[in-house]
Amino acid sequence: MTHSRRQFLSEAALASATLAVLGSTPLTTWAARPVAKTGALDRLRVAVIGLNSRGRDLIKGFGALPDCEIAVLCDVDPKLEGNTRKLVETVQPGTPTFVTDLRRVMDDQSIDLVGIATPNHWHSLAAIWAVQAGKDVYVEKPVSHTVVEGRRLVQLARKHDRIVQVGTQSRSNPGMRQLIEFLQAGKIGEIKTARGLCYKPRASIGPKVEGKVPADLDYDLWCGPAAKLPITRARFHYDWHWTWEYGNGDLGNQGVHEMDKAMWGLGCTTLPTRVLSLGGRLGYVDAGETPNTLVSFFDYGPRQIIFEVRGLRTEPLRGAKVGNIWYGTEGVVVSTSYDSGAAFTLAGEPIQQFRGGASHFANFVKAVRSRQWTDLHADVEVGHLSAALCHLGNISLRTGRAVSEGERDKLQQGELLALDAERTETLSRLVDHCRANDAALDGLFLGAQLDVDPEREVIRDNPAANDLLSREHRKGFELPSVTSAGPVGAAPR
Repeated sequence: MTHSRRQFLSEAALASATLAVLGSTPLTTWAARPVAKTGALDRLRVAVIGLNSRGRDLIKGFGALPDCEIAVLCDVDPKLEGNTRKLVETVQPGTPTFVTDLRRVMDDQSIDLVGIATPNHWHSLAAIWAVQAGKDVYVEKPVSHTVVEGRRLVQLARKHDRIVQVGTQSRSNPGMRQLIEFLQAGKIGEIKTARGLCYKPRASIGPKVEGKVPADLDYDLWCGPAAKLPITRARFHYDWHWTWEYGNGDLGNQGVHEMDKAMWGLGCTTLPTRVLSLGGRLGYVDAGETPNTLVSFFDYGPRQIIFEVRGLRTEPLRGAKVGNIWYGTEGVVVSTSYDSGAAFTLAGEPIQQFRGGASHFANFVKAVRSRQWTDLHADVEVGHLSAALCHLGNISLRTGRAVSEGERDKLQQGELLALDAERTETLSRLVDHCRANDAALDGLFLGAQLDVDPEREVIRDNPAANDLLSREHRKGFELPSVTSAGPVGAAPR
């Protein structure tokens, strides 16, 4: 790793202008366009980049809005064109243009909004290019592949006065917003612990193989800013999630939704001061690199977030498998979906239920019309922080070490780490979970304890971990710089 967080900060101070190096393909100059249309009758022209899975959801979401027109579809895999066009025809009249190079989207000055549903390693750079080209952006979670990328996107979104919404749609659902208001009003007393759960079955992706690039797919452009590595997985699409170069494991995949809500419920507006993870890829040996079993602890002084990832068979915790639990001095709140939850007394008696959904895309368009990023329910600053928490949990594990046999014995006896009652109970359940799945504990890694400076967003006294806050972008896909060293007009903290 040749670029550290410190180097990126000094680069920002030295740069005389924002720079995007776009490779050898001839491109027009990305001059800032006028602010987006604000008249209620003006239709907003939308480009969707990345047409698998969430890209199809973006098409449906924008297609359901009467003042949006899906004008351009973009994916490096041309085989997706036919079925995606058919999907567009079900939600709106007209035929969109199809392109394989996202830089053509940036060139198109008729495009007002860009929806980004690429693999994770492209999220920040594609969004940055879009804001530099004068477009507003809806970017899927996680907002970044590294902490530095996310902060840079925040800086450039503010610099270019662009509206950037992150696809953590719980933020727009009335049921979840009411639940968070209930928590922050002190209705269950003082909250010391928020727990995020990602208990989502993930089977083995098979052994390492010499994989193939799908026919006609531009693999160089698919890799973009990431290293162009040989493919070692059988399924090209989706299973990139479990490779560090392109994905962030389930902590940064499904988990970022629950991490975002945990942070929101606690009222956290910065990174934590300490992070520690324990986990591994347990129960099978396959081509995946990211953990399928993980516990991460995030310290916020007297408060904490505990996050659990389980990819093996498991039972729910307090009725939740993918969701959140907040523990107060006078009660508990449990959420089991993006738009619902319930509050209970400490004795388990129901207090109140919360339920209701709404369009996250409509909220985005409202902010585009008003030109006020404060109208967003999931502004890029919020998305950066929730993604950064996931990155820190992964960094702790990646810079840790294997748990020795003696330490595994101590873990089973609850003596490996000096922890509070909530953390000790969490690790005890982790051991029981592994036993229930016949998953040997010899694959466990104890992460490095990260001492984080939440204001500077760096890790103290651990160069290896600090280097993982950023990555070296390939030539032609470099991360643009900014002209000042700190956040430019960032959201208040």
